[in-house]
Amino acid sequence: MSSVVYQGIFFLFILLLLAVPLGWYIKEIMQGRVPKGVGFLRPLERLFYKVIGPASKKEMSAKRYLFTLLLLSFCSILLLMLLLMTQHFLPGGATVENLSVSLAINTAVSFVTNTNWQAFAGETTLSNLSQMFGLTVQNFVSAGIGLSVLIALLRGLSQVKKKGLGNFWQDLTRSLVYILLPLSFILAVILISQGVVQTFQSGISYQGLEGKEAWLSLGPVASQVAIKQLGTNGGGFFGANSAYPFENPTLLSNFLENIAILLIPAALIFTFGFWMKDWKQGRTILTVSLVFLSLAFLGVAFSEFIGVNGAQLLGEMNFEGKEVRFGIGWSSLWAVATTAASNGSVNSVLDSFTPLGGAVPMFLMQLGEIIFGGVGSGLYGMLAFLMLAVFIAGLLVGRTPEYLGKKIEAFDIKMASLVILTPLMLTLFGAMALVLHPDIMSWLTNRGPHAFSELLYGATSLANNNGSAFGGLLANTPFLNGLGSLLMLISRYLPIIAILFLAENMGAKKKAALGSGTLSTVSPTFVSMLMIVILVIGALSFLPSLALGPIAEFFTQR
Repeated sequence: MSSVVYQGIFFLFILLLLAVPLGWYIKEIMQGRVPKGVGFLRPLERLFYKVIGPASKKEMSAKRYLFTLLLLSFCSILLLMLLLMTQHFLPGGATVENLSVSLAINTAVSFVTNTNWQAFAGETTLSNLSQMFGLTVQNFVSAGIGLSVLIALLRGLSQVKKKGLGNFWQDLTRSLVYILLPLSFILAVILISQGVVQTFQSGISYQGLEGKEAWLSLGPVASQVAIKQLGTNGGGFFGANSAYPFENPTLLSNFLENIAILLIPAALIFTFGFWMKDWKQGRTILTVSLVFLSLAFLGVAFSEFIGVNGAQLLGEMNFEGKEVRFGIGWSSLWAVATTAASNGSVNSVLDSFTPLGGAVPMFLMQLGEIIFGGVGSGLYGMLAFLMLAVFIAGLLVGRTPEYLGKKIEAFDIKMASLVILTPLMLTLFGAMALVLHPDIMSWLTNRGPHAFSELLYGATSLANNNGSAFGGLLANTPFLNGLGSLLMLISRYLPIIAILFLAENMGAKKKAALGSGTLSTVSPTFVSMLMIVILVIGALSFLPSLALGPIAEFFTQR
């Protein structure tokens, strides 16, 4: 167990070591200053603006910013659906069938909303063309949209008496050209060196051990794996995701892919501190995120080490569902990283974890995936919680709720509450809809508390734009495809709507000077207050449902 602790410490050290300079770099890029080292990418940026036209030069209000974002997302869904429903007739699609309408809608919504829920095995269901020009493209765009919305919020928090939020097309283009594309290229090259497949060939025929001919699927895997991790997307080229050797062949590739999941979300916390010119504000968020992530990692690892029956340490460790290459330590670390962020990729089978080992990743999602979280979405979700904590603390001590010198008023709390409560309510609604469906038992491979855990995890994943699954739940049904699409759409875009109007409202306010009556948001007391608010909202909302699933399973197996 001690070696696992050292693994976690080393992982976090490297993560923060890389996040600090990347955070400064992102701040410079999104403020329009291009460092000399990436100046060669300027022509590509100008090309984007030329294609977009005059719309790329105008300052946008919250309504205009939102309309442009929603229009792009709507068109992306339609185009991706069209591609998936006609892939058999397109180049390289002779060996795959067109997706059904319900599955095409679900898949398109899933990748456009940065969820990457997959009710299919990619290598047998999709052509290389669909993987490259459909899924991989949306991995970039969806991550860029999340980052753009966060930047709009940072502008609103930092500017004074100004309603404009910048230009969506500029924010999206900068995030793609200078951040996501270069990082993905670097990571993809490193992954290829480790043995991750990158070829246009769809596969090769080989003779198995029994002498029978078999087919080994190949494709442009490394390029998709790089952005699926860096963009907190998570959708795998292969059905086994990052447990498959062609996606994750070595310990080094596993470490780098795991780092990539949290790299940009962690860097954005530093970006926030640099942007506000007050690193202490970023330190508050970083402290909360590190405490939650560390406790979650230790909880999962310890549960897997003692095993299902609570045997003595190292006596009956739970290796079920885990790659022997990675063991319990790296599997546990990946499990908490992928659910703390809205990534959803896996290098082990979460359904095979112990009851409490599986409950922790589920609870991380149920907190709203704000512990580092997705690219952009994690930090703006955490800022919503922070404003709520400021408001509650101000009421408790009799001080005016202020954050970054601006008063927190009723409208701001309404918008923050929408961000916080939307995934929470959708999770409970999704679980209720699944439980009440008359065919639900035929969609589950287990019975009892574990079966409930499987459907609760599925609803949680869909409603929080994560995309991972426990397994054991038949995902490709018309009902679940439709329900999942609805959950993913609302949980993605309703918080974005609230964040953009919150940003505009905060930007229009004047900034008051800090005084003796100002509530400190950087003190250890406030850090504790923020953690309590996060835990209370999550615990009060989901403790009853967790008691019916993983907690009940834990006590029945002892």
